[in-house]
Amino acid sequence: MNEDNIRTRLLGVTSLAADYCAVCENASEMEKTEFVDRMLDLLPRIYLEFHDIAADELVTLEEWDYQPDYVDEDYYESIRRHIEAVMGPDDMFLETFEEDMKYSDTPIAASVSESLADLFQPLFNFISVVKDTEGDKLVEAYINCKEDFISYWSQTLCNVLRALNHIKYSV
Repeated sequence: MNEDNIRTRLLGVTSLAADYCAVCENASEMEKTEFVDRMLDLLPRIYLEFHDIAADELVTLEEWDYQPDYVDEDYYESIRRHIEAVMGPDDMFLETFEEDMKYSDTPIAASVSESLADLFQPLFNFISVVKDTEGDKLVEAYINCKEDFISYWSQTLCNVLRALNHIKYSV
């Protein structure tokens, strides 16, 4: 894949991440069905883009280890609480991929709002770096977010997607 194609794809990923963050930030203005529909639209596309664009295809001219954290605890909690209010009693779901589940006789509950806020944090950091550097650190910000995707948030995305699918289609 040539450099122009990669940059175009990364700009598309940035736009998709920005859409996700905007939906999370505006969750309190939506009905639950609209919010769930938007998440079911965005989450699979986010997963596919972060899965499909390999970080080793990206060449950076300089090392860049520092990624500022734009989401502090208060902002995270604000996002989580707004989503929790929209989801109401559907906020909790049974988590089957939790590591502690292997050793537990009782089900382990997870939260849609916490899961979505956990996704919000790296995606918001990603788009904020791109915005603050006027796109100069797009590749570096993507690589950092991709590493986090591999390490932890890809599984969170899959788990919450399953829960949202259940909410949407359970009668």
